[in-house]
Amino acid sequence: MSEKNEKTDRFDRLSVFKTYKLYVGGKFPRSESGRVYEVSDAKGNWLANAPLSSRKDARDAVVAARKAFGGWSGATAYNRGQILYRVAEMLEGRREQFVREVADAEGLSKSKAAAAVDATIDRWVWYAGWTDKIAQVVGGGNPVAGPFFNLSTPEPTGVVTVLAPQESSFLGLVSVVAPVIATGNTAIVIASEKAPLPALSLGEVLATSDLPGGVVNVLSGRTAEIAAPLAAHQDVNAIDLAGADDVLAKELEIAAADNLKRVLRPQAVDYSVTPGIDRMTAFLETKTVWHPTGSLGASGSSY
Repeated sequence: MSEKNEKTDRFDRLSVFKTYKLYVGGKFPRSESGRVYEVSDAKGNWLANAPLSSRKDARDAVVAARKAFGGWSGATAYNRGQILYRVAEMLEGRREQFVREVADAEGLSKSKAAAAVDATIDRWVWYAGWTDKIAQVVGGGNPVAGPFFNLSTPEPTGVVTVLAPQESSFLGLVSVVAPVIATGNTAIVIASEKAPLPALSLGEVLATSDLPGGVVNVLSGRTAEIAAPLAAHQDVNAIDLAGADDVLAKELEIAAADNLKRVLRPQAVDYSVTPGIDRMTAFLETKTVWHPTGSLGASGSSY
């Protein structure tokens, strides 16, 4: 119950604590296990309880990502770019919330957290602009000796598990997630174990944008516990080990070899620097098609 404050002649109110949930298949379930764990700020002060994902949650996320893959990979690159830009618009509208969450998660001043959030929004816009250009950079016509068109085009790998960076809770997160979906893949994101709140809030932004449910699925909890079944899952096509230490990365890479997953090994990355296209091309396959042109002569093709 609220109590009347005689000095200000008003009623004080109780704070409404936020209940963070997973983001799977466009919905916000609690962990199937019913477990949570405490999340603290950089000074050790309690911030919230986050869902502690189970193996069942991981399997549910794979099902959702696979279901969404056909529609998302089949969308035009231009349409994917529009949707990613819409996500940036939604992030801009919730900028202050993310500034607060990033400051708490990473122990930054408000000004430094604001700079990180602004860079994150710009990073979404940057990848939105690449969706309909990457094919021109990594694909094209190949010269061959014969009356054929020989064309190489990039296609998405499929369902990608992404271990978000542990230290860069928002800019690093977006820097590894955006390139995966920009190229038509669907993603299962394992949020930073110690700083998952920006990732879970990102799920709320994605749900209110035009991104189809299941394209991005966000899980929180113990990184090693969630990543192990996903690395071994037969319906996961690739895994980005950005948030794994050397020991865990080796274990997951061995598990991923069972169905020949593509693996992007962990590496030192300065997420504040404008990225190249490596993270996009890491999860693209190249399809090459031969097509007869008919006889070619001095006057040109008879095709």
